[in-house]
Amino acid sequence: MLAVIKGAGDIASGIALRLHRAKFDIVMTEIESPTAIRRTVCFSEAVYNGKAIVEDVQAVLASSCDKAREIIADGNIAVIVDSKAHCINELKPDFVIDAILAKKNLGTEITDAPAVIGVGPGFTAQVDCHAVVETKRGHYLGRVYYEGTAAENTGIPGDIDGHTDDRIIRAPHYGVFNPIYNIGDIVSKGEAVACVDSTPVVCNVSGVLRGILPKGTMVTANMKSGDVDPRGIVQHCGSVSDKALSVAGGVLEACLNLYKER
Repeated sequence: MLAVIKGAGDIASGIALRLHRAKFDIVMTEIESPTAIRRTVCFSEAVYNGKAIVEDVQAVLASSCDKAREIIADGNIAVIVDSKAHCINELKPDFVIDAILAKKNLGTEITDAPAVIGVGPGFTAQVDCHAVVETKRGHYLGRVYYEGTAAENTGIPGDIDGHTDDRIIRAPHYGVFNPIYNIGDIVSKGEAVACVDSTPVVCNVSGVLRGILPKGTMVTANMKSGDVDPRGIVQHCGSVSDKALSVAGGVLEACLNLYKER
């Protein structure tokens, strides 16, 4: 069974990891310059490095659909730079999973594949997809809706150990982002963890830096640029999050349910 996953950030990568382990063939699409924060658990890093390993699974950058098929045949996940997901027309997958998490539909249609799954808000089951998976933390995280939509985006990050928006590092203005610390480093509240041009970017909570943009990224004012986990467990930086795995479980459920109905 072939699944095309639109996006290769941390949630999309958790989905890809779980489906790959369930013996799905996976092709992921990405933009030319991904801006994922939790880069140690994002297959989008293959765009920059040619390859990316998340936990025990490897993704390889593909230059074409034919190359993607070769990568899959070797037991890996394929990543294609294809912002409009034109590869869907050539690959003709069994599943299309929109995990871009743009909070709106950027072009996915229910006719893209026999089973189309929207991840998070912005999709309506039976209108632009066959199923929607909830991404909001809480009681309904990972649930599958075969009618209706996911919860609306509140703009407030999920609560981790009592911290929400204050754990997010944001760019102060437009410019070039350069990190001072690396993912996995312990940082303290008020400490400069990066700079945009010559302006320091400080964190608002102490913990482990579990995500930060790469050196040289162009950012805009208030753009999410990093993430501090107040729990301070360094090992978590190298493994897919509980949220990503929960959402991935919902996607897997929807795939099997919809495949059975075909």
